[in-house]
Amino acid sequence: MEMVLKRCFLGMLVVLTVAGCRSSRDESVYDDVATVDSVAGIGASYDPNEIGLAERGEFGVPVTDVSFENVQFPYDSYKIANSERGKIEKVADYMNRRSDVSLVVDGHCDERGSEDYNLALGEHRALAVRAYLISLGVPADKIQSRSFGEEQPLDPGHNPQAWRLNRRCEFSLYCQ
Repeated sequence: MEMVLKRCFLGMLVVLTVAGCRSSRDESVYDDVATVDSVAGIGASYDPNEIGLAERGEFGVPVTDVSFENVQFPYDSYKIANSERGKIEKVADYMNRRSDVSLVVDGHCDERGSEDYNLALGEHRALAVRAYLISLGVPADKIQSRSFGEEQPLDPGHNPQAWRLNRRCEFSLYCQ
């Protein structure tokens, strides 16, 4: 119950923060962005009961013989660009063939923004990818999400190229 309340709080925090404290954009707006609503048919508040979040716990034995490309995100957004959908669809194809494998989607952010904001944004990114995977037929109880915010950058640089690489979701696979 405590986890459900925390997730609801994070969802509300991001919605309120995005609505009231948007910073000016330093990058062009993506024209090929699909909203989470149009991709998966759920609202941006991510009601945990609606999308069937699994309990967190031991993930199992890591699957190391396959890897997937990271899903990149626009600045200050958890919307999935149309150009990134194919990456998620490859993961869904794999997951739909492997009933013995579970997936963890990790959301990441660049260094801009507060720690709390970035943790919430990273979680929304992971939940957006999770929702799209579910819409592609992957069972909800096979996918968990988590956020690292800005804490695990791929590129430690302080420039637009580094920031672009760090705004991502990563996939980890585990045998049960």
